[in-house]
Amino acid sequence: MKKKMSSGYGARGSGLRATQHKSRKWSFLLMLIVSASFFVHHLSFAQTLSPAARVSLITYGPGADDISSVFGHTEIRFTDPMLGLDKDYSFGGFDYRADYFIIKFLRGTLPYNLTVHNIYQVLYYYQQTNRSVREQVLNLSPTQRQRLLTALEENYLPQNREYRYKFYYDNCSTRPRDMIVQACGDSLTIPSRSRMTGKSYRDLMNDYLGEMPWYQLGMNLAIGHPSDEQTDGWRAMYLPEQLFDQFAHSTLRQANGQIVPLVSGTQTIFEPQHTFRQQVSILFDPDVVFAILGVLVALFTIRRYKVAGKVDGWFDRLLFGIVGFLGWFLLVLWLIRDDGVTGWNPTLLYLMPFHLPLIFWATSSTATARRRTIYFSLTALLILLGILFSKIPGGFDVLFPLTLLVRCIVNMQPVRQAYRTPARID
Repeated sequence: MKKKMSSGYGARGSGLRATQHKSRKWSFLLMLIVSASFFVHHLSFAQTLSPAARVSLITYGPGADDISSVFGHTEIRFTDPMLGLDKDYSFGGFDYRADYFIIKFLRGTLPYNLTVHNIYQVLYYYQQTNRSVREQVLNLSPTQRQRLLTALEENYLPQNREYRYKFYYDNCSTRPRDMIVQACGDSLTIPSRSRMTGKSYRDLMNDYLGEMPWYQLGMNLAIGHPSDEQTDGWRAMYLPEQLFDQFAHSTLRQANGQIVPLVSGTQTIFEPQHTFRQQVSILFDPDVVFAILGVLVALFTIRRYKVAGKVDGWFDRLLFGIVGFLGWFLLVLWLIRDDGVTGWNPTLLYLMPFHLPLIFWATSSTATARRRTIYFSLTALLILLGILFSKIPGGFDVLFPLTLLVRCIVNMQPVRQAYRTPARID
């Protein structure tokens, strides 16, 4: 009996050992497969370019299909016929379907990412939207080309490809610039790097928004004092066309000490057709709209005051309530924005957020003449300061504040005995 038990136990033990051996074998094979895939990925990541490899800067011209296309786009292209390689590296990718997209976009926390594609996958889109496509072949040495490719591939790893987009400071144009500059080191000279452009971030931005007046107005209302900082050549390269122009005049020092142009050749892949863009009807131009609004408010105010002998409190509550709402939006944008460009916004002097709810306090049926006069006098002073410091192109930052000023003046009533509401206030 003991023998049989011993024999049975031995059989089961040998079976268990066989099972363990098979398990170790499959585990080893699995590890081998994983290691091989990692090795293949590593080879791909550290792919060695051939002497025939070429690196170039692709610059897409401005578009008019939406606000994200207005300023153009930049990509880095690698081609190597020996390896069958043709890749474009773009720092302009983002997900429209991201959670809380609008909030993240307004805050400046929407994650952008590096994407990789073939230029012919996107060329049709740029042709359809009539946007220029230009290529600058860069005169980089084999070592610099390899260094740039390795850095881009490392940046493309899932854990590295996302970044925090900042409109003026870290975007689809500055990232390629920085990658190329890092790959070239001190052999690269950009003559205009420290040269002042004579324009601020805001000025450069507005150069692209002239044909989109409502977008121009909205963006200028939102940005504050940091956007008025004067730019040098380096800062101006937040715009793709500035990067294109400045690289065209840059040089590289080769290993033998010879100075060569950074750009060895330029070609136009697609030349847009010269078409007349549809202009905004003059009746819908912001300056015309707010001029008409100002005239209507002034005529209404004068007529009601002179003919009916009234200052309509409901109208002030409506007008300054809207102003307060806009002011709160800009103030919140200042507080939540990550890159700081919406801070210290002088338009808040006339788009004062505290009008909502203080306008109801100042125009209530129990408001005294003194309260009303003080409130609208201070408001008038802030409006004048806003006109002085605001730098919005066009006439909005004069026309609209003057419209508000008309209502302030008519509300500055003489203080009566016992601080009662003047008879003309309705």
